[in-house]
Amino acid sequence: MAGAAVAQPFGGGPGHGFGGRPAGVGPDHGFQALREGLFGGPQPDGRQAAGLPVARYVSEDGDVFILDRSQARPLLKFENSGEVWVLQAQPAPRGDVIYKNELGEPVLRATRLGGLTVFTDHRPDGEAAALAGAGAPLRLMLLGPQALFERLAQASFRASHAARHAILFDAEANPNSSALIADAAMVASLAVVRCADKPEAQSFVSRLRRVFLIEGRKAGAQFAQGTLKITVAPKQGLAGRPSSDRILAMAISTAH
Repeated sequence: MAGAAVAQPFGGGPGHGFGGRPAGVGPDHGFQALREGLFGGPQPDGRQAAGLPVARYVSEDGDVFILDRSQARPLLKFENSGEVWVLQAQPAPRGDVIYKNELGEPVLRATRLGGLTVFTDHRPDGEAAALAGAGAPLRLMLLGPQALFERLAQASFRASHAARHAILFDAEANPNSSALIADAAMVASLAVVRCADKPEAQSFVSRLRRVFLIEGRKAGAQFAQGTLKITVAPKQGLAGRPSSDRILAMAISTAH
């Protein structure tokens, strides 16, 4: 099954990303006092947080996100973004765990006592996040041909609007890859939105005319002759497609 789309009316918003800023040490010390002052009431202890494989958190600035640790790779999704971030957990000093993104940048830091620090573009040095309760698992949903076509059209509109010129989204998909290709198309469109806001990525945006999505053995993103080729590996689940961070880094590298 193949899908193709050009711009159609759709209300898509910008993605929530993590910039290429070095990891800072988050406010782990005094976390309980900080949480009580900001959110009112004591912080749930670490055992309660650890007992929730899928949990909902709220940061100091009001960012709401889901952390899903029920699968082979931890997954994170902000409430205001469609992108799911695939993380890699690594041990840190004092028994802490740092969760890094595809580029090796810190996204979360969890203390052994249950405290959580989230690193974002607007708070690169980290901000405390409080457990708000259980969350729903982050999983891909099966899609039929029409649904895939609609997702490609939505991605095309979002990217074209950000770039201020038409960008075609098309794909070679089958029932096993359609869900991941649809997700990868959405992520690619969010990457174009982010590129449009980066002066160092303007050369890429001005030359981009097509996003082509295809199944392969390994996730990847390549750009040549106006076409951004996105390769997905369905057997790897959400880890089998490039993140918007990776696409953004690739876009910036094409200008050098």
